[in-house]
Amino acid sequence: MDVRPAHRTEAGKLTELALASKAHWGYDEAFLAACRDELTLHSADIGRRRTTVAEENGRVLGFTTLEGFPPEGALGMMFVEPDALGRGIGRLLFEHTMAEARRLGFVRVTIDADPNAEPFYLAMGAVRIGATPSGSIPGRELPLLEVGLTSR
Repeated sequence: MDVRPAHRTEAGKLTELALASKAHWGYDEAFLAACRDELTLHSADIGRRRTTVAEENGRVLGFTTLEGFPPEGALGMMFVEPDALGRGIGRLLFEHTMAEARRLGFVRVTIDADPNAEPFYLAMGAVRIGATPSGSIPGRELPLLEVGLTSR
C-alpha cells in the first residue's frame, strides 16, 4: 500500500469514491444528491486541501484532506472504497494525516464526522467535543470531534 499526495487529475475519481463510500451507509439517492456539492473535489482543491491517497496496485482505495493552517485545522474529508473497508486503510490514512499535521505545526485537528464514522475516529483517539450543523442537510447535526496533537 502506497500513501502519496493526490494528483490534480484524480479529482473526479476521488469525488466518486467519496460518494460511493457515503452510499455504503445506506443513504438514499436524495440524501446523496444533497451531499454531492460538499463531497465534490475539483482539481484546484487537491493541493490546497492537502489531499492524500492510499493506493494499491494502481487503484486508489481511500483519501483524506487536511485543511486549514497551523496551529488548528480540520480533517475535511476521509473516505475509503466500500470493498476495501476493514483492511486497515482508514487507520493508515488517519495516522499518516495526523503525522503530517503534526509535522506542519498543527496542534489541534477537528472532524465533522458522519455519525457512522464516529466510532472509528473515537478508536483513533479523537474525542467528541460537541455537534456541528451538516453543510448539506438542513437540520441535521454531525458529531464534532477533536484530535489533540503533540510532538512525538
